Amino acid sequence: MATAGKRGALTPSQLTRVGDRSSFVYLERCVIHREDNAITAEDGEGVRHIPSATIGVLLLGPGTRVTHQAMSLLGDSGTGVVWVGEHGVRYYSGGRALTRSSTLVEAQAKAWANMRTRLNVAREMYLTRFPGEDVEGRNRRELLGLEGDRVKECYRKQAARTGVEWRGRKFTPGDFAAGDPPNQAVTAAAQCFYGIAQSVVAALGCTPGLGFVHSGHEQSFVLDVADLYKVEVAIPVAFDVVAESDEDVGARTRRALRDRVHERGLLDRCVADIKRLLLPRGADVEETDRVGLQTDRGPDIESGRNLGVIW
Repeated sequence: MATAGKRGALTPSQLTRVGDRSSFVYLERCVIHREDNAITAEDGEGVRHIPSATIGVLLLGPGTRVTHQAMSLLGDSGTGVVWVGEHGVRYYSGGRALTRSSTLVEAQAKAWANMRTRLNVAREMYLTRFPGEDVEGRNRRELLGLEGDRVKECYRKQAARTGVEWRGRKFTPGDFAAGDPPNQAVTAAAQCFYGIAQSVVAALGCTPGLGFVHSGHEQSFVLDVADLYKVEVAIPVAFDVVAESDEDVGARTRRALRDRVHERGLLDRCVADIKRLLLPRGADVEETDRVGLQTDRGPDIESGRNLGVIW
């Protein structure tokens, strides 16, 4: 059996950077299999070949079946896999980290474990969302109030810009159809962003449960990351879609969001933002598949050899 340091998978240098990948690919009513280093999607119209290493996250819609070989390839490629319902996105699986390094997750845990640094990261997240705001010295209650006001203002501005009637944010978990078209579009955009954010978090090797704004949920950090782009991208796309038509809002929002994410290079920005938030200025992630041993003093030492009692 191969050890963690000798896995027969692609090396980090052989994999496509997450920032250079397609944001997501949506498939439905087909059988997904593997052929060489590509996944195949077969339906009544034929077979399509999709290079797995170029996908950020694969959305599997209703009527899809996926083989073990396909999932193995997607995992080795660091591709996130999301099973999608008729009207929304839920994250159920994911690939291994592309970095093969624990640098980011260790930095995340260190920043999260200290209340002062945890609040500092939360302030930086709010500053990323609302550039120019004064977050110095703000406590969490003040940050939450700032966010609430700014998001409500964004809804009002987008409604005025597009001419879409907005009656306030109303969302019933598990009942997508209960919302009016604008709320359906906002929900669909937000849920797509959760899938995209989860794929980036997983690809970078971070822990989804250690959030700096959200707390107590297995996807807290994913929610933090997804919210960074809510006001800038998700909400405007949702209102644009509804302004065009009230029909098939969920699917049209997904397609419009995919195009906007690609146009803005958002995957690359997402990677850069996570690194900026968690790592010291100027630091980067070492792309390695090396396993070391911790010591009480100095740097880690190389694993794979017997050190004996004295070394």
